[in-house]
Amino acid sequence: MSKNNNDAAAVVEVAIIGAGFGGMGLAIRLQQQGVRDFVIYEQASDVGGVWRDNIYPGAACDVPSHLYSFSFEPNPDWGRSYGPQEEIYRYLQHCAKKYQLSRHITFNASVSALEFDENSGVWTIDFSDGRQAKARAVVLAIGALNIPQYPKIEGIEKFAGKVMHTAEWDPDYTLEGKRVAVIGTGASAIQVVPAIQPKVASLALFQRTPPWVMPKFDGPQRPVRQAHFRRWPFLQKLLRNAQYLLGESVVPAFMWDSFLTRFGEFMGRRYLKKVVADPVLRAKLTPGYAMGCKRVLLSDNYYPAVIKDNVNLVTTGVSHLDENAIYGADGQRLEVDAIILATGFKVPVSGAPMPVRGLGGRDLNEDWASGSEAYKGMAVSGYPNLLYIMGPNTGPGNTSVIFYIESQIRYILQYLRTLRGNPNEYIDIKPEVQKAFNEDVQRRFKGTTWTSGCNSWYLTADGKNTTLWPSFSWQYRLRTRHFNSAEYRFIEVGDADVSDGSPVNEMAAAS
Repeated sequence: MSKNNNDAAAVVEVAIIGAGFGGMGLAIRLQQQGVRDFVIYEQASDVGGVWRDNIYPGAACDVPSHLYSFSFEPNPDWGRSYGPQEEIYRYLQHCAKKYQLSRHITFNASVSALEFDENSGVWTIDFSDGRQAKARAVVLAIGALNIPQYPKIEGIEKFAGKVMHTAEWDPDYTLEGKRVAVIGTGASAIQVVPAIQPKVASLALFQRTPPWVMPKFDGPQRPVRQAHFRRWPFLQKLLRNAQYLLGESVVPAFMWDSFLTRFGEFMGRRYLKKVVADPVLRAKLTPGYAMGCKRVLLSDNYYPAVIKDNVNLVTTGVSHLDENAIYGADGQRLEVDAIILATGFKVPVSGAPMPVRGLGGRDLNEDWASGSEAYKGMAVSGYPNLLYIMGPNTGPGNTSVIFYIESQIRYILQYLRTLRGNPNEYIDIKPEVQKAFNEDVQRRFKGTTWTSGCNSWYLTADGKNTTLWPSFSWQYRLRTRHFNSAEYRFIEVGDADVSDGSPVNEMAAAS
């Protein structure tokens, strides 16, 4: 990058923010189409996104391994039915190496702001270290699970022990023999609790609302099966398709609060009764809301860990902390050495972890203050040439996020191809198109278990679901299959400073 901040930076065709599944998948597909003028900006020093960062004990995926991978890059050598964090991280590193993405990635590039210039039709990207870059199009592939949710607990700043969020795990801190409190019983808690329970002296598990938990049926993959997949790749494809269809088969139980929902709840209670013999503890672990209203969790070892003698399930909530202890709302005082916050992420109302300014200086975080909204989860009116991967209402409640990511990548490639064909224009989704789409999405949520009344991280404060796609994932794929230029405004610009095909801009060259 030029040392003189007044020098005009070269303009890259596409800037991708984030080197996780979304950013890497788009980069690979761009390369396969012969597009070389793009840069991936990654805030860390390696690829991997959420699977690089979430290193808490027991971290793993709750989607089958063969389904939680790129369709164009199958991995016959998955070690388990459900991939642990380390395996998925290695898989992403493998993809980066195989497709030679390093030449397009600028690491340690933390974006601090994005601003669109209407006169040139170009986005300016500011970085936290003072550097700057420019791009004609920006794709935010930062994912939904990137901003840890910290609960407001009185006295937490006074606590003398260790406090850490699962998303910001300290691998140098040992839990062996410690008195530990875990706050939360969501997706990360049901993984970390079984992993640390055998090591700690005591574990106080603070549960606000019990989750629906179903058996995961996880296990190691036999070498003979891996060999078969390597020799006959179509067998792995058949298994992937079967796993996809199985995931789609549960959608009706979520879309309509019906006998299918009741059957799922029956199976969940049956599993709970099979593992937890104590009727008092079992009652505490039994959800009182429709299955699907909150995320349904999969685990083979959560209930077996909770029934152990060194685990104390606290259902009264957290009142406050002092220097050495955590207090339940019932006044119970528990001295602990460490507190683990398994409290998830800020999802429904988060726009981006940086200011994003579009037409007329409008601010994305202000526009999304009461709930995020986009067209097909990708394009936002007033922010031309800006696209999201895994934006609003594209979260899966039943299947692999990779299926949605690949659907979006296909659409984004068409968008970018259209943009390249109109070098003196920028593209903005029509506000009425975005409005009609989101009104339809919210209509589809009516009567579903996702909006049946529980307090879920899927929802905003006023009860709007801005997180999930309210139907089958194959319907989302059909709706994103084709880019319709009639849904967009094509706005002419002046002499836009578009690059001449160089694969890097000034910032990347200076890295």
